[in-house]
Amino acid sequence: MSADLHPSIVALVSLAANIASNHPKQGLCQVERLQGYGVSREQIDHVIEIARHIRDEAAQQLDASFDEAYAARFEPKAAAKLATIAVAAGGTCCTPTPSGKSCC
Repeated sequence: MSADLHPSIVALVSLAANIASNHPKQGLCQVERLQGYGVSREQIDHVIEIARHIRDEAAQQLDASFDEAYAARFEPKAAAKLATIAVAAGGTCCTPTPSGKSCC
């Protein structure tokens, strides 16, 4: 028995990956395919929102990590303060999107 995914699922995953990775093509080809498969705009919007949320969370965590390392080069006390902020902000595995949708 084959475990192939339906093409619409592959297109949704690809769209999300393109958006989350800031791919230059932005997943617009997948949007066209999804429309052809009859996937609703609401479902595509949901995937876009989740992908952007994950991308933005990753950027925030990278920025916090950079800020911590950068501050440590100048003021050890400032690095400790930034580390506390980063831990508090990233305490959960998955935070909901701005509209409250789960990304897990």
